[in-house]
Amino acid sequence: MVTEALGPTDRLIAERACERLITEFVHKLDLGEPGEVAELFTEDGVWEWAEGDRRIQGRDALRSYFGSRPADRLSRRICTNVLVTLTSAATATATTYFTTYRVDGHTGGFMPPRAPTQVGHYEDTFLKVDGRWLLSSRSLFLAFAGPTERLEAVDKP
Repeated sequence: MVTEALGPTDRLIAERACERLITEFVHKLDLGEPGEVAELFTEDGVWEWAEGDRRIQGRDALRSYFGSRPADRLSRRICTNVLVTLTSAATATATTYFTTYRVDGHTGGFMPPRAPTQVGHYEDTFLKVDGRWLLSSRSLFLAFAGPTERLEAVDKP
C-alpha cells in the first residue's frame, strides 16, 4: 500500500485533517462567511456537480460562487459516513454523505421542521500543500433533490 511508509500516528493526523476540512466546509457555508470556503481549496481547486455543467475552478471563482449565495438563506448541512483514504503521504480521497435543510427568505428565528432539500454524497480529493491539507476537488452527487423553498414575506404592523 502507498501509505505504509506512514506510521499510525501520522496516518491518523492526516485523516483527521481531511475530516476537519469536510466539517469546516459546511460550517463556513451554514454559520460563517460562505465566500471563505474558497480558502479550503488549493489555488486551482475545483467544485463540481456530477450532473449538469456546474464546474467552478480556482480560488477567485470559488470565492465569487460561494459568496454569491443569498444573504437571506438559512441552511444546515449534516455530514456523516465520512471515509477518508490516504493515497500517499500528501494525497487523500474521501466520500461523505450529506443532508441539506435550506430555505431562502429567512428573516430570523427558528423554522418549523421541513423535509431536506438535498440528500447525496461528496467525493473529495485532498492535497497537502506547505504542510496544510486542502481540498483539490469536490464533486457533489445527489440522490434526492428538490427546489429551495422561498418563504413568503411577512407584513409587520
